[in-house]
Amino acid sequence: MKIKIALSMFFTIWIILLARVYYVSIKSNAYYEGLAKQNAIRTDDLSPLRGSISDASGMPLAVNRLGFSIGLKPGLSSKKKIQKLEKELIFLKSLLPTVDIEKLRKSYLKQDSPYAHKFVKIIDFISYDDIIKEFTKISLNSDFQIRVSSKRYYPNGDLASHVIGYVGKANLKEMKKDHLAKLTEFTGKSGIEKYYNGVLEGEKGIKKTKVTAFNKELKLISKKLPTSANIKLTIDIRIQKYISKLFKDKSGALIVMNARDGSVLAAGSFPEYDLNSFVSGISEKEWKVLSGDFNHPFTNKLIKGLYPPGSIIKPGVALAFLESGEISRKTTFFDSGSIELGGRKFRCWKKDGHGYVNMEKAIRESCDVYFYDGSLRVGIDKISPTLSRLGFGHKTGVDLPGEFIGTVPGKRWKMSKYGKPWYQGETLITSIGQGYFLVTPMQVARYTALLATGYSVTPHFIKSVNGLSVNFGKSSTVFTKRDKRYLRYIRKYMREVTHAPHGTATYHTKTKVDIAGKTGTAQVVGIPQGEKKRMKENELKYFKRSHAWLTTYGPFKKPKYVITAIVEHGGHGGSAAGEIISKVYDKLLELGYISK
Repeated sequence: MKIKIALSMFFTIWIILLARVYYVSIKSNAYYEGLAKQNAIRTDDLSPLRGSISDASGMPLAVNRLGFSIGLKPGLSSKKKIQKLEKELIFLKSLLPTVDIEKLRKSYLKQDSPYAHKFVKIIDFISYDDIIKEFTKISLNSDFQIRVSSKRYYPNGDLASHVIGYVGKANLKEMKKDHLAKLTEFTGKSGIEKYYNGVLEGEKGIKKTKVTAFNKELKLISKKLPTSANIKLTIDIRIQKYISKLFKDKSGALIVMNARDGSVLAAGSFPEYDLNSFVSGISEKEWKVLSGDFNHPFTNKLIKGLYPPGSIIKPGVALAFLESGEISRKTTFFDSGSIELGGRKFRCWKKDGHGYVNMEKAIRESCDVYFYDGSLRVGIDKISPTLSRLGFGHKTGVDLPGEFIGTVPGKRWKMSKYGKPWYQGETLITSIGQGYFLVTPMQVARYTALLATGYSVTPHFIKSVNGLSVNFGKSSTVFTKRDKRYLRYIRKYMREVTHAPHGTATYHTKTKVDIAGKTGTAQVVGIPQGEKKRMKENELKYFKRSHAWLTTYGPFKKPKYVITAIVEHGGHGGSAAGEIISKVYDKLLELGYISK
């Protein structure tokens, strides 16, 4: 019995051993063969070249300059090899005098580690002209590696800086979110560069190479080249340059937009800044100058500048009056220069008032008291929804990152935000575009196009990607048949603003194009109740002067383009922006965008 048990155990052990040998030698062969192949085949990601950005005619707005990067052999940061590191940095400095040894040393020590196997990049970009004379000497030194590199370049400097945006070094958060940013080390930081970053950065390539155990390349197995996409914008660089020239030494924003499809011919947020300063990193001195500028050159005022709309909102409020049924076009109010409500005086911009005023005169001459009285009769509950339907308090959908929505104030909005009730006095100041009411220039441009055509468009800058047109969809209407009848009168009154003897922009809009529009003055500081005589804008200190609005469309009979401008601390919309906008319309005529 004992012998049988012993034999059973013996055979059982041998069966287990044979099974294990079979598994290791035969069944695991495929697994270990796979590991062997991984050890013998190296896969490298190939960085794509970022796509270019051009204007509507193909003129370059953002391109890549080709040059080289320089890497240093890893492992030189150890105590044993630190002298070798210093020696090589001195060698590089002798050939390239402009390099900063201290910066190169810091960069290398930060990136190097005992586990690093790839060359440590110490110079991201050096131009062909700067390195070509010493190229051979550096490349013959086995401790250095020279590779082809590129650097983003903006040939027009500060032109359309807030629209184009810039590319900069990707941070850890951006690299984690975008695998290509980790590969290229750069990403779009603002403007079109950021909004269409996923398109512009392209697709990576893959290279598979057979290597030895020491990572020496033996044979190329396969190679898939990276791809990139080029973007063409709707911008016309000729008009863009022109508006930048007109806005020289001014602060604010200007938009030239197709009223029918929302394509933007030119748009500027002023002052602008040189995009090239940010590609490799701006100096501390430059940063202090720009960040300390009270005119806020870094703020994209087109979509992030929040301003009270002032009187440019009056055509929209007038539409709300008509929709309510409480006020007709012929309803008349008397303007003596002010009205009193709750012990407070609400003044018209014209000290002695406008006398008897109907809707036509109220829009043409921008009478505040008419809108005060009208808003009290109609109420904020009927005014706010109409203004919201006209696009205020909502994003326009423009293809720029970080667009603000602004504010359309009302009872529910105030209670939700501040937990406080609404007062009638707030209805009055909302009706003339003051108080809590805040809009962006892009919203005003879309609103103007809506009044001009009856259709809502999506403002946009992109025209095509790699030659294929980008469709932003059809425009849509937000008006009823009754509203469209009202619009005929609103448009007529807006034309009188720029043509009638007492129009607020008549003497400031001298253009060959028949246009309509509305001026606006957005107060920066309130007027004390005790002040009997209102100071003129030019008597105020610069930063206390009102912002000046002028939004227009033309030609009047067949609206094709909207031009909206806000001149910060410009005072009156007509005098501050009338000449600028007139010249832009004449430029559109000259370039064939508008025909007589």
